[in-house]
Amino acid sequence: MNDVKGSPSQEPDPEALTGTLTFRLGTVGTLVGARFTAAVEDLGVKPKHVGLLSVLSSGAPASQQDAARTMGVVPSLVVTLADQLEGLGAIERVRDPDDRRRHRLGLTKEGRALLAECTARARALDAELTAGLSATERDALAHAMGVLAREAGLP
Repeated sequence: MNDVKGSPSQEPDPEALTGTLTFRLGTVGTLVGARFTAAVEDLGVKPKHVGLLSVLSSGAPASQQDAARTMGVVPSLVVTLADQLEGLGAIERVRDPDDRRRHRLGLTKEGRALLAECTARARALDAELTAGLSATERDALAHAMGVLAREAGLP
């Protein structure tokens, strides 16, 4: 007997999965991630680098642990990203005056310029991706994505 317990005996609707919000967000997210990666690769960064730059853009230097917590990644990834961004001159590490064992990360002038360029490219990609939507639909999508991000605990 090949029946899965609790499943209907009829053939599944092939559009049942592809019509779900989960499937569509995942598929579109993969596409958008790949396009954003391509949009910034000539700058020597990947989306995770841009995420760290964004976290640090608030102005106050952040510890590597704080940045990892905000980004939802393991601290060792922030160390790797910070090493690479420091090599580009985009961030600087300074000793924490309250705890000499810790380093704080801060954006440099070059880092702010890099983040501005990445943001401009993200906005251009936004315009491409939403070209088929009306202004009202774009606003509704932006609002809905903001709600979903907040509900998921994302910045």
